[in-house]
Amino acid sequence: MRVWRAPAKVNLTLHILARRADGYHELDSLVAFAGVGDRLTFEPGPDLALEVSGPTAGLAGPDDDNLVLKAARALAERTPGLRLGRFRLYKLLPVAAGLGGGSSDAAAALRALADFNGLALDDQRLIDAARATGADVSVCLNPRARRMAGIGELLSPPLELAPLPAVLVNPRVASPTPAVFAGIGLARGEASGRTSFDAPLGNDPVAALALGRNDMQASAERLTPAISATLAALQEAGGARWVRMSGSGATCFGLYADRHAAARAALRLREMQPGWWVRATCLR
Repeated sequence: MRVWRAPAKVNLTLHILARRADGYHELDSLVAFAGVGDRLTFEPGPDLALEVSGPTAGLAGPDDDNLVLKAARALAERTPGLRLGRFRLYKLLPVAAGLGGGSSDAAAALRALADFNGLALDDQRLIDAARATGADVSVCLNPRARRMAGIGELLSPPLELAPLPAVLVNPRVASPTPAVFAGIGLARGEASGRTSFDAPLGNDPVAALALGRNDMQASAERLTPAISATLAALQEAGGARWVRMSGSGATCFGLYADRHAAARAALRLREMQPGWWVRATCLR
């Protein structure tokens, strides 16, 4: 049975440009995807169903609320006669962690249904179903490094980004996304006055990315002090060229000169904080 990967999404930069009249925040973000993630299988059948297992399954909430089922229903509403079946999701990523785990799971489900039903990944019904499911699902449909804008629905073509050795760290503390957005303090219809990320990646993308920001980080650190401790631990472990928080947190990451440096830092972090979720990986 084919396994559909649902890789972690990492916001290398996340610039908040404005808050729209409808309350959503306009953003400019450069995202990449990790070599670690959840796994999904699909078995055709008469009924739509989902089973969730794995180390972080207990934190994923009720199966009926899972974005996998929401995505499947959204596609079925737009595709008469869509053949459905049973999904089995194996959760490895921490939940509510700023890694887009639920969105990536939903995108994997859409890819599985598209493959089974003979739909292309650029089929408008698939794209519309992704947008209806959640703001980050669209960028996860074809998980490759790219820019995303608007509220996540405006995507650049894939970027030719060399693999970036990284360490992802989550202190096993949830970061409440709505509260983080509220902490930014923008009123409806207000521009932030902040700039988009425009540094050319060039021959040293890490140096260029260090010129960017995550405009949610300060708000998240005020709400969740464990994020500050995580960033400090990444620095203390040594070898990181720079560190940053992903999404609305609480996962943070460091970028390294090579895989060996990342592996050494991950080992040191596990020794320092054995209860944390730590993964050495590559972003691309």
